[in-house]
Amino acid sequence: MIFVDRLDAGRRLAAVCSTYRQDWPHPVVLGIPRGGVPVAAVVAEALDAPLDVILVRKLGLPHNEEVAMGAIGEGVRVVDEDLIRVMGVTDEQLARVEEREHAELERRVRRYREDRRPADLNGATAVVVDDGLATGATARAACAVARAQGAASVVLAVPVAPPDWEPQPGVDADSFVCVARPSGFFAIGQWYRDFTQTTDAEVRRLLGLPNE
Repeated sequence: MIFVDRLDAGRRLAAVCSTYRQDWPHPVVLGIPRGGVPVAAVVAEALDAPLDVILVRKLGLPHNEEVAMGAIGEGVRVVDEDLIRVMGVTDEQLARVEEREHAELERRVRRYREDRRPADLNGATAVVVDDGLATGATARAACAVARAQGAASVVLAVPVAPPDWEPQPGVDADSFVCVARPSGFFAIGQWYRDFTQTTDAEVRRLLGLPNE
């Protein structure tokens, strides 16, 4: 299955999510910036649910940033100790990556929240949405943030993911919704005709923030 773009992926994901609507009390849809937000906006509209961002940053390997060795979020840190050991990443290299990504995380908090408080997740079903899932490190961090913020349950919803990826119930997501799990998976972008990078301006528009 090939998605035309993130809007198309959002529509297909929303159709699947809508079938679970009765099982998700008080849903709040949380898009992972930047690419997850256009997908999440469509899902939120279909579920008649609030839309917000959940702010996390992938910790990419020093020599291959597309491969995640972990992720950070607001008050949450997830690292793949096995991968770090196998790839020979030093403590100093990990610290440099974390410092850089912390700075970007704080920038995004300022840009995507301004004076707004995060969505109230107490007792809610947090529906965490991204435009796809590869290693799952960023998604796991996002789910951990949602749980730490009081969500009663956490759903991870993506258009595409590897066929063998599964969440750890109670650790990251309680349930997993995915439109396509194709074989031969090596990158999210291969399953989109248009995988143009989402801009900050588009994220702000979808969140109802004024133009800068």
